Amino acid sequence: TMGNWLVNHWFSAAVLVTWLGINIFLFTYYFLFFDRDERYFYTRAILGSALAWARASAKCLNFNSMLILLPVCRNLLSFLRGTCSCCRRTLRKQLDHNLTFHKLVAYALALLTAVHTIAHLFNLERYNHSQQASDRSLPAVLSKMHLQGSKWLNPIHSNQTTVEYVAFTTIPGLTGVIITLALILMVTSSTEFIRRNYFEVFWYTHHLFLIYFIGLVIHGIAGLVRGQTEESMEEVHPHRCAHYITQKDEDCRHDCCKDPEFGSIPAESWKWVLAPVILYVFERLLRIWRAQQKVSVTKVVMHPARVLELQMRKKGFRMEVGQYIFVNCPTISLLEWHPFTLTSAPEEDFFSIHIRAAGDWTERLIDTFQQQKPEMPRIEVDGPFGTASEDVFQYEVAMLVGAGIGVTPFASILKSIWYKFQQADQTLKTKKIYFYWLCRDTGAFAWFNDLLASLEQKMAESGKADFLTYRLFLTGWDTSIANNVALHFDNATDTVTGLRHKTIFGRPMWNSEFAAVAAAHPRSVVGVFLCGPGALAKSLQKSCHQHSSLDPRKVKFYFNKENF
Repeated sequence: TMGNWLVNHWFSAAVLVTWLGINIFLFTYYFLFFDRDERYFYTRAILGSALAWARASAKCLNFNSMLILLPVCRNLLSFLRGTCSCCRRTLRKQLDHNLTFHKLVAYALALLTAVHTIAHLFNLERYNHSQQASDRSLPAVLSKMHLQGSKWLNPIHSNQTTVEYVAFTTIPGLTGVIITLALILMVTSSTEFIRRNYFEVFWYTHHLFLIYFIGLVIHGIAGLVRGQTEESMEEVHPHRCAHYITQKDEDCRHDCCKDPEFGSIPAESWKWVLAPVILYVFERLLRIWRAQQKVSVTKVVMHPARVLELQMRKKGFRMEVGQYIFVNCPTISLLEWHPFTLTSAPEEDFFSIHIRAAGDWTERLIDTFQQQKPEMPRIEVDGPFGTASEDVFQYEVAMLVGAGIGVTPFASILKSIWYKFQQADQTLKTKKIYFYWLCRDTGAFAWFNDLLASLEQKMAESGKADFLTYRLFLTGWDTSIANNVALHFDNATDTVTGLRHKTIFGRPMWNSEFAAVAAAHPRSVVGVFLCGPGALAKSLQKSCHQHSSLDPRKVKFYFNKENF
């Protein structure tokens, strides 16, 4: 199983190992550097090992802050996907893990922020303690040096200062508090539950990243943590002179009598994040430019269960199956962009999306289009962006699994296959499609029903009825449906959907489904495509591993998942 996973995900594994390796290297290298370097001998006399913990975590924070924006540059990723269209399918597929990597880097930032903050709280406490000490200990003597000039070591210059005062009045303290709060809000508001149910909350709090980056760049400017200057090192090296500091006479004549002088570590966060920030600015400008291009809504269809279908046209818009677009409606909100999978086929002269009511924005959009005003509300579109389901036609056999509204990318695929059939397209490698739709209530079947019915009819007419096998699983059903089914059980078509294939009540037994496909296609490469919840992804992935043969000439299952 592990071998299979590595074959399918070698690129992801390589990225992960490289990322982890660089983090470990940076942390270890800088920890040892600040823990041993002579320039920080006196700094360590006050702070101890908390200095190394703070500086090492700071380097890793810079590195991960540099990476965090790259996976969300969707136009850049689209461009990369296009340029590596000649690459192996597995490599292109790895680009779909962009959001997983984005989350991973975010969690690393959260962990490193905790380490960095705790280390600095220790540092502040030790600076404060050393400043208030009235003995002749090394930390106490060092803390009283150069309080008038700019060569000081301890940033706390008076006995009246508290740790809280430093945290909220100095530039590093205040920016540290602000960017930590911004990070906490961004991480907590991006949970699956909030994204699915309160997209607006996620969308707006995520724009605190602007404050995060501004704060990050300013954070180190004051240079509160200091080391001994190069000139001072030459004059009074700590190896020679450290013990003189605490035992110095008034009329000291020794060459160690001069006090050591200290300077700040230059701020460098900006060097790490400059390139990705510029790249991201270009990304945003490109999005704005694309959004300005005129979109005309050609048809609005209101389906049962409050599902809105919008058919649109836009000059120069070219799509592939299973791609998605971001949609903005300025009359509802100027800033909010929401992702929707395209439900039209590339062969059609329009592109369409199906929107179900899920949250404030979608509710308002459906209401706006239902009001039947003389002029249509303006729609802006950014995209299309590619995801895994473009690759469906590359497999001889495809298993498509859609859960609920997750059926949308497959609407596009099934339509496209139908058109390719009609045009006797030679590029179609697919010989057989298994389609599974898991749905909680019958209302949601309605809009997709027409497509399946017409597809079924077309395929029967062209003698290709066995090309598409589909099963509809009704996962939430009540007694009235059950009674209705019992009464109509002898009908050739289904009582729930009116289609020839029966609706199955309950959840699919994936093991038997995969075993049947493996038995029917013992030498094929089977692409498994899912648009649905994570729990379903896990069980499908497991089935893919279990039913793939180790013999390269026999059946292989490859798993693909839609990422939004």
